[in-house]
Amino acid sequence: MQEIVFFRGHPSWRSALDFHAKGFAVAVIAGALAGAVTAIASGHVMAEWIIVVVLVILAGVLLAGLISRTRTTYMITSERLTIHRGLLSRDTRQTRLDRVQNVNARQSMLERLLGVGTVDFDTAGGAGYDFTFQGISNPREIVRTVDRALRARSAPDSGP
Repeated sequence: MQEIVFFRGHPSWRSALDFHAKGFAVAVIAGALAGAVTAIASGHVMAEWIIVVVLVILAGVLLAGLISRTRTTYMITSERLTIHRGLLSRDTRQTRLDRVQNVNARQSMLERLLGVGTVDFDTAGGAGYDFTFQGISNPREIVRTVDRALRARSAPDSGP
């Protein structure tokens, strides 16, 4: 039987809104500091320096958020659950689907508003690794996807 991929994805960008909000605040503060420094140094505020500082910091925050999000990949197949982390170095954790005993979705009030949450997988034998999909879009759908994968796994083969 060929392994079927039911889900492959990354944490949602919405799960990192606090990171982006903090980055925006840092950009505004750095812009204000750039304005103060240029006013002291040249006697007047140089708006172009403020714009450059704010844009560079915002670009850095957006890039860091994108890298953070894309460095984690979650996958549900007919055989296993997998978490891949890293860009240059890789950390791969997986468990066989038949070892999954419970699947639980959690969302705080803010996460519910954003449509993101955490899905915890309890596995047989109490694996020493916290098997969790964090910051995932529509966590209830992930729970249903695992259920579909388990049912597809237990369905009798229709082949000869």
